Amino acid sequence: MPETNQPLDTDDIRLLEEAAAGCAKLKTEIAKVIVGQENIVRALLAAMFSQGHVVIIGVPGLAKTLLVKTLGEVLGWKFHRIQFTPDMMPADVIGMELLQEDAETGRRVMKFVPGPVFANIILADEINRTPPKTQSALLEAMQEHQVTSMGKPHKLDEPFVVVATQNPIEQEGTYPLPEAQLDRFMFSLWVDYPSVEEEERIVTETTASRRVELETIFDKQKMLEFQGLVRRMPVSRHVVSYAVAIARATRPGSPAASEYVREYVEWGAGPRAGQHMVLAGKALALMDGSPTVSAAHIRAVAPLVLRHRVLANYQASGEGIGSADVIDHVLREISEPHYAD
Repeated sequence: MPETNQPLDTDDIRLLEEAAAGCAKLKTEIAKVIVGQENIVRALLAAMFSQGHVVIIGVPGLAKTLLVKTLGEVLGWKFHRIQFTPDMMPADVIGMELLQEDAETGRRVMKFVPGPVFANIILADEINRTPPKTQSALLEAMQEHQVTSMGKPHKLDEPFVVVATQNPIEQEGTYPLPEAQLDRFMFSLWVDYPSVEEEERIVTETTASRRVELETIFDKQKMLEFQGLVRRMPVSRHVVSYAVAIARATRPGSPAASEYVREYVEWGAGPRAGQHMVLAGKALALMDGSPTVSAAHIRAVAPLVLRHRVLANYQASGEGIGSADVIDHVLREISEPHYAD
């Protein structure tokens, strides 16, 4: 196994300190608009630093759209909101070729007109309300950072992150995302109701006359530097082994699986889960100003990475056991491996 625990150099340490300080400012700016939801904000920022896509699940009225819009504003990214509906077509997302007249020559030519996916941060609102044909229009964009129209590829601007939302209440007229698309998302975040104090503050502030001025903390070029640093963050072999062990323990056919997993899990997490745990752990380490990734970082992101990748079986559903229960069990069972120096 190749060694990945090379320390950061002096320039990278300075960049790390700048990123950690900037992250604190980002949280402060977001808190001017968003009340509470600190864990969700931290997870979203980790996704931005690692350029990972996120699906947010929550009932209406919990400021999911406002949170993503605010995040785009404080990052200085181009933001587009796409409201998915049952009649939406792929061209409504990626764009289309239109016949246009050249002003100089007078000739008519086919020209690509970019769709709303051409932005830095995309809010795919209620993504499960559109048919699979249109959902799949995002697959290439999310994985390859490009779209193809009439056989021609068109690169998307960097950075590029998709934040999708789903409403867990209304199931009529929805099309659940296939596992292949769900696996493209780094995190699955569940937004819960605010506390009493937070809800009272929300009601008070949103019914008053006030205007919030948000400061843009980073330009896009600086954020791309931070994203490059995330990739260079050192991670020790035992931390990588810990992430891999967690992912493998969710697979009922694996020798590493417990009897509990074999009994209640239909399908476990694939290799991308381990990749995302380590990458998200690197992002958390950068946000914390830590020069290396710890097992605590992996444990913190594991539920967010695994929640949409572990499928409970029919027996588990009958006994009221869901994927979150399985993940809690796995994290209790798997201890951090240690290697001798």
